[in-house]
Amino acid sequence: MNAALLQAVSEVASLAGAEAMKHFRGRLDVQAKADGSPVTCADRDAERVVRAWVERHFPEDGILGEEFGETRPGARRRWLVDPVDGTRAFVKGVPLWGTLVAVAEGGHVLAGAAEFPALGERLVAARGEGCWWNGTRCEVSRIDSLDEATVLATDVGFLKAPERGDRWRVLATRAANARTWGDCYGYLLVAIGRAELMADGSLSPWDAAALQVAVEEAGGVFTDWSGRATAFSDGAVATNAVLATALRRELGIPA
Repeated sequence: MNAALLQAVSEVASLAGAEAMKHFRGRLDVQAKADGSPVTCADRDAERVVRAWVERHFPEDGILGEEFGETRPGARRRWLVDPVDGTRAFVKGVPLWGTLVAVAEGGHVLAGAAEFPALGERLVAARGEGCWWNGTRCEVSRIDSLDEATVLATDVGFLKAPERGDRWRVLATRAANARTWGDCYGYLLVAIGRAELMADGSLSPWDAAALQVAVEEAGGVFTDWSGRATAFSDGAVATNAVLATALRRELGIPA
C-alpha cells in the first residue's frame, strides 16, 4: 500500500507544483493572512488542485491544508497540504519554495512529497519504500564531525528565543558552513546529503509531515525541539544519523 501512496503523493504534488508555477515571477496580488504571513492566488489555486485530486481518488480521506482548513476531520487517513511552502521566497522570485503533500494516519506519516518546480527537483518518500530525489534513491550524509558540517535554518527568527538563539550561534561558529537556505529546501538538502542539519523554530503539520518521512526514509533523524520524532509539534530539527546526538546536544534538545 505504501508503494501506491508513494506514487500518489508524487503525482498530486507535481500537479499542484505546476499550478503554482504558472504564477511564479508573474504579477501577484499579495495579501496578508491573520498571522501576518503572505498569501497569493498561487497558494490557493495549488491547494485547490490537491483537494480536487484527493476528492476524485480518495474520497473517504480527510484533507488538512494551510489555506482552506480541514475536510472530514474524523477520517482515519488524511492528506496534509502546503501548496507553497516559502511564500515569501515565492513572491520575491526566489526559487527555493516547494509544494508539500503528505498522507498520515493519526500522527504517523505514511508518505510525502516535496515538489520544487522552479528548480526541477522532487523529493518523495514512503514508509519502507525509501526516499527518492528526481527518481534516484537518496540518503543523508555520513559526515561525522561538527567541524565539517553544514547547518541550516529557515531564517533567523528563532534566534530571538534566548536559549535557542545562543545555542545556534555557538553551533554556527563551530560548523564548516551555516546558512539560512530556507523553508522546505533545507530539508531536501539534509535528505540528499548536502547538509547535516536543518532547523525550524515553528512549523505546522502541513509544513512538516512530508519532510519528516523524507528525512527518516533517507536514513536521517527528524524531531521537534523536545526530541520527539513527530511532525505534529511546533518546530523541527532534521539531521543525518551520525551527528544526530551531537547536534541536538549542541542545541539543547533532549536525547
